[in-house]
Amino acid sequence: MELKIGERIRELRRSADLTQEELADRLGVSPQAVSRWESAAGYPDTETLPRLANCFGVTLDSLFGYDGDRERRVAELLDESDRLAWQNEYGDVTLDRCAAMLREGLAEFPGEERLTMALARILSRMGWMRHKEWMSYGGDGFIRYDFDRHRENPYWGECSKLCAELAEKAGRMEIRSEALCELIRMERLVGESDKALAHAGTLPPLARCREIARTEAVFGADQAGPLGEALLELAYQFAELLVYALVNNIRHFSTPMPAEKVRGAIALFDLLADDGRLGIYHRERAYLNLYLSRLEWQYGRHDEAFAALDEALADAEAYDRFAADPGYRYSAPLLSRSEPKTDRFPESGSLAENLPDCWPMWCNPDPSEVRREMTADPRFADWEQRCRAKGTGNG
Repeated sequence: MELKIGERIRELRRSADLTQEELADRLGVSPQAVSRWESAAGYPDTETLPRLANCFGVTLDSLFGYDGDRERRVAELLDESDRLAWQNEYGDVTLDRCAAMLREGLAEFPGEERLTMALARILSRMGWMRHKEWMSYGGDGFIRYDFDRHRENPYWGECSKLCAELAEKAGRMEIRSEALCELIRMERLVGESDKALAHAGTLPPLARCREIARTEAVFGADQAGPLGEALLELAYQFAELLVYALVNNIRHFSTPMPAEKVRGAIALFDLLADDGRLGIYHRERAYLNLYLSRLEWQYGRHDEAFAALDEALADAEAYDRFAADPGYRYSAPLLSRSEPKTDRFPESGSLAENLPDCWPMWCNPDPSEVRREMTADPRFADWEQRCRAKGTGNG
């Protein structure tokens, strides 16, 4: 994105018959700063921008040359941010570009809450990918975090500040809620659980969430769609929480219980989509099967482990077909009137070809021994080759 604010400042300054020195004096900055702005060697900071607009008697949008065009520009920035963000689904590819673009967007539109939230999401992701989550299991079997290391994570620190401001000041309820949830996660990671719990207490209970509220807004045939959508999303959230409940205590893995529970979560999706058409939720089912394969192997069920890998690949292929089909529809009785979600598409490659990079999806407890043993089995190389072939059109 190319900012033209320097040209606009020069144009407005000359129209006002001001020298660079006179404009600098009115703004309380150096003449060299004004010169840098006009030559595009730098940009005014967010505190100076409102004073600059007031000095010329124009709006911020007009200062940037976007008279009446703010929403279109913000939408363009958000779309490009989403496109870049998706390229990091399987690695650190465009995170710096995405963050720089959003920072430039916020220089154009200071305080724009949607851009601020998008930047917070990217910073959170950068923190996870570049500084990791430092954790171990305590003597009681439960997860313990290394709060000191987490406090040194610069990305999470900035993310927390942005989210705290949005949680307090954002005008959109959805932005406030998302910012609060991200802030709660950040507070947990640095040992501020009291603050996190207090913030969590300000959010509505599950029974008042958007998906359930939509089921109560209509009736009869019109209610069937929201009911199916809510059931699928609740199944997805349930599966995520179930795995986190398992990995939260390493003692759960002293018996085959975790494998039984993960199989149950997979069966929940089958209960809803008895025709096997899950749309975007094939992705979650694929990930659950990846984790199940690791568990089956750990408990000595080697054939079952590779059967789970085959199920994961089948789900990944189904997800890729869904992602490529704009007219995709559910057909199971409970879901046939529901609208498939479309907000988690991958932007490059396919889920199938990237599946080996995701294995085992959840890496607690430490999967290194299982990885060493499974990858030594010739069946793993065959499975990986079949996955990679799906992305080259050879599958």
